[in-house]
Amino acid sequence: MSSLLREEMQRVLFRPAKQRLLEFIEIEEPEIGRHFLCVSIANRKSLVQLCIVRCQMTQTPIKSGSKKGHTKRSSIQECYRRTEIWSLKDLTLVDGRDPDVDDPCFLLHFGKVRTVHAVSCSAKYAFVRALVAVSEQYGQRSLNLDNFDWAYIKPTSFYSNRGDCVVLSQICFYAFNLVCLSMCPVPLEA
Repeated sequence: MSSLLREEMQRVLFRPAKQRLLEFIEIEEPEIGRHFLCVSIANRKSLVQLCIVRCQMTQTPIKSGSKKGHTKRSSIQECYRRTEIWSLKDLTLVDGRDPDVDDPCFLLHFGKVRTVHAVSCSAKYAFVRALVAVSEQYGQRSLNLDNFDWAYIKPTSFYSNRGDCVVLSQICFYAFNLVCLSMCPVPLEA
């Protein structure tokens, strides 16, 4: 589903602006419709932008091909529109608020602070991992992060930035080790 959505947004919104959609997550906003936080790059300028995209369903009338009857059908189309746009170079800090709580909300610090409510905590971390990678590749600087669990952001020897499946396998590996250790006999001293 997300790959179809990515292709549709790329075709309708980003390609006409000569940009490439790098990453997006669905976010919750007070307005009606689906909303996405997107990271895109201009093809020639290497200018990275963050934007909020609103997807709204619209009904358009379609005239019937029959000459006898003047019936009208309706077609539901998705209309994508950017509501807010920022440059990555203006992003001074990404604040995860509290690394010890499973909170999908985070703060983007530009000239003013923008609160973002992701649909899940894993979406929040996936987006921040993508921001870190994009910032290092195109911004030639490290991104300032605060209040994030670094095990989910930066690669370690086992975790090589391949997503949440690797993090899950790392957690399972640690849990398996704990089970094995708990079954080991403890020598009793006499």
